[in-house]
Amino acid sequence: MTIEASRVHAFTDDALGDLDATGVAAAIASGDISSTEAVNAAIARAEAVNDRLNAIQTPDFDRARGFARSPGAGVFAGVPTFVKDNTDVAGLPTDQGSLAINATPAPRNAGFTDQFLSTGMINLGKSTLPEFGFNASTEYETLPPTRNPWHTGHSSGASSGGSAALVAAGVVPIAHANDGGGSIRIPAAACGLVGLKMTRGREIIDAHAADLPVNIISNGVVTRSVRDTATFVAQIERYRSVEHLAPVGLVEGPGTRRLRIGVVDRSLPDTPVDAETQAAVRETARVLADLGHDVTEIGLPLSEKDLEAFRQDFEHYWALMGFSIQKFGKRVMGPGFDPTKTDALTQGLSRMFIRHFWRTPQAIWRLRQSEAKHHRAFADVDLMVSPVVAHTTPEIGHLSPANGFDVLFPRLLAYVSFTPLNNATGGPAISLPTGRTSTGLPIGVQLAADHGDEATMLEVAFELEAAAPFRRIQDAD
Repeated sequence: MTIEASRVHAFTDDALGDLDATGVAAAIASGDISSTEAVNAAIARAEAVNDRLNAIQTPDFDRARGFARSPGAGVFAGVPTFVKDNTDVAGLPTDQGSLAINATPAPRNAGFTDQFLSTGMINLGKSTLPEFGFNASTEYETLPPTRNPWHTGHSSGASSGGSAALVAAGVVPIAHANDGGGSIRIPAAACGLVGLKMTRGREIIDAHAADLPVNIISNGVVTRSVRDTATFVAQIERYRSVEHLAPVGLVEGPGTRRLRIGVVDRSLPDTPVDAETQAAVRETARVLADLGHDVTEIGLPLSEKDLEAFRQDFEHYWALMGFSIQKFGKRVMGPGFDPTKTDALTQGLSRMFIRHFWRTPQAIWRLRQSEAKHHRAFADVDLMVSPVVAHTTPEIGHLSPANGFDVLFPRLLAYVSFTPLNNATGGPAISLPTGRTSTGLPIGVQLAADHGDEATMLEVAFELEAAAPFRRIQDAD
């Protein structure tokens, strides 16, 4: 099957056109279109492509039409969106991608939902995710997978795979995503989008994440333009200031300062990076050098000993999360939770934790220490450039929990080898769609910065977007 035959998108000559979220908001504010027209166009697009993408968990179209008649204020007032289905929206169930949950409508919004919707966006429903966000592909043991609009035979990434598929396909220009091990950046890389994981604490922390011994979870968005991501960051700062971090402010374009940029094309020990991914990183580095930045190869950001310890600790923490769901799911998810209905990945993680439970105190202690080590890694560079994942986007089935834990987990480790470091350390990182495979699929390249320095990353992201505009699915060769 060819890429062209498998590509799915909803871009058409309607109220949304090919505008990004900033463009749609401007069209609504000027009166060129109404919020109702924007929402109805998004609903029509969703109905046109979702049968092939399977990216919507719970539609909420009727309420969205009602909200569109009197949209609120905000920089994205009237712009249609989706919320990922691990975050509460009042009146909608939160299924967490799992058959183990007998979800009832949430009584109230999560704290971040209020912050997210303070931008003025109108929610059309809940987007899909793999069970509890543990997988790096939005696939299920017994249910149909969420598919990549660039090629429906491939993964849309995870765990924000539904949101990424909907934005890449043009259903909406911006959607909620969150990231506990790469779950904003990985689907952004798979679907050709911009995906920013902010510094820990930049946004309102989910109540469950706040209770974790190490908070690895960051909320944000996936978008088709750097300006949408930058505008979102500035808007949520206006909703709530953060005392321990300097404000990012509204970044509107490239900066003038030439930076020291370190290139990392190696991953965790014993995890190879494929040739096309390496080539995408090198090409991005070349563009940055041509723009006048001081670009040098720096090897691994931490010592091999530290990285090997980190790998083991993060794997154990991942397993702890699976065990916690299995053991305490009724308390956290509600009395209808049935641990016998969780998938092979969740159950396998739980078993792995039980075998090595004695590692927990040291693993948590070392993960907490990683923040300081990450900060020291930026003593001699302003930014780091690396792959997002170790190989190009896999086909549907490669990362399915139907493979069983013993097959799936090693495949996950071979794929997700760059992103988790920023979750444990709390540092910011962004995936940009600067590369492509020989068959036309997007390849994401990651920029990482020191804690609190989203502004520098966004300035360079603007610069890269201007120097080599990101490919659009509707214009792809």
